[in-house]
Amino acid sequence: MKKANKLLAVSAMALTAGVVSGQAQAFNWSDTFIGYRYGTEFTEPGNTNEIRKHVLTLGHASGYDYGQNFFNLDMLQSDKKDSASGSDSGATEFYLTYRHQLYISKLLDADLSFGPVKDVSLTAGFDLNTKNTTFAPRKRMFVVGPTFKMDVPGFLDVSLLAAYETNHCGLPACGAAGNTNDIDFDPYYLMNIAWGIPFEIGGAPLRFQGFANFITSKGDNNFGNETKPETLIRPALMLDVGRYVLGRDNTLRVGVGYEYWRNKFGNPSGPGIDTDAWTLNAQWHF
Repeated sequence: MKKANKLLAVSAMALTAGVVSGQAQAFNWSDTFIGYRYGTEFTEPGNTNEIRKHVLTLGHASGYDYGQNFFNLDMLQSDKKDSASGSDSGATEFYLTYRHQLYISKLLDADLSFGPVKDVSLTAGFDLNTKNTTFAPRKRMFVVGPTFKMDVPGFLDVSLLAAYETNHCGLPACGAAGNTNDIDFDPYYLMNIAWGIPFEIGGAPLRFQGFANFITSKGDNNFGNETKPETLIRPALMLDVGRYVLGRDNTLRVGVGYEYWRNKFGNPSGPGIDTDAWTLNAQWHF
């Protein structure tokens, strides 16, 4: 718990510094979007079915002299194969991610570039989720660590983060002897790679975007079983159709994506822990 408390304290200080700095300065740039993803091959741990999901997204990124913010809220609506608690209707999940980066080079007034790295920042943030299934998860994850910003067109960020997570399990088996409904996982490490790379082929404006998370084991789960390292990769190839139908770049993008997930939520075994799902994607930026 001491390590977790230190992580929470550092995260809080970094986030507070980011909020104060952001309020003190005007944003240099910002990008807000509404997104939609659809796929029919999603999975959930303990569920043998392939699940159809509609995903609505509200996203925002903005930058100022000393850092930048990222906010993403997904609303995921499953079909009835992933049902809500006490219902034949599909479950609804909300998943919120927030990250703040403080540019260390700006704070130190020093050039921290080396090799392919153009800058280094301190990243802190959190993930929150809730889902109305019988499992009833309530994820609370806090992260802090350095981010290496690569010198590429668009952006490519590599973050090495320390993470602390709590969660909830509403299943009767979680409350049985030796198990737990509410759990504090062991502190763990998260490597995050996020990218948005614009390019053209035959004059067509394309963008390769997405993220990848590589997560170490986080101790025992609610059932007393040792968790396994987890991998989530979600790339997408998007076409800027706004150039053709609206006469404006970087407004309307459509494309295809893919979700690759192994040992979902750190589950060590059982059905539904691996996902391979193609998706149709759309984003409206404003």
